[in-house]
Amino acid sequence: MSKELETIISIAGYPGLFKLLAQTKGGFVAESLQDQKRVTVPLRAKVSMLSEIAVYTLEKEMPLLEVFKLIYDKEGGKQASTSPKAAKIDLEAYFFEVLPNYDEDRVYASDIKKVLSWYNLLLSKKLLSFKKETTKEEEAAKGEEA
Repeated sequence: MSKELETIISIAGYPGLFKLLAQTKGGFVAESLQDQKRVTVPLRAKVSMLSEIAVYTLEKEMPLLEVFKLIYDKEGGKQASTSPKAAKIDLEAYFFEVLPNYDEDRVYASDIKKVLSWYNLLLSKKLLSFKKETTKEEEAAKGEEA
């Protein structure tokens, strides 16, 4: 996971995602990932770190970055095959493919739209890269081949 993702935030009332740049006396400065415009955000603004956002499942809350990984694996590292602007039924069908146990009573179509648009944005900015972790068995097999 990219170290840069630790500085990515969502700001209530502002579309898209932002990169946290600097702290000021009365808040902080952030830069839009979409158009690189800088905004000054007051301390009282509702801000969420991307790493702290989770999606409700029937068992627990799944961190958003894990959901991104599931989408990344499903799409083979490409953009989401379903548009964030798709119909509600299509969004829900896609999300069931990615995360079959998501809580459909607490995760709305608007949430799915955000997840898909954020995923596509982060992927286009090359901020999502999931390295395949090798298991001990795979490492042992590689050692035997050598």
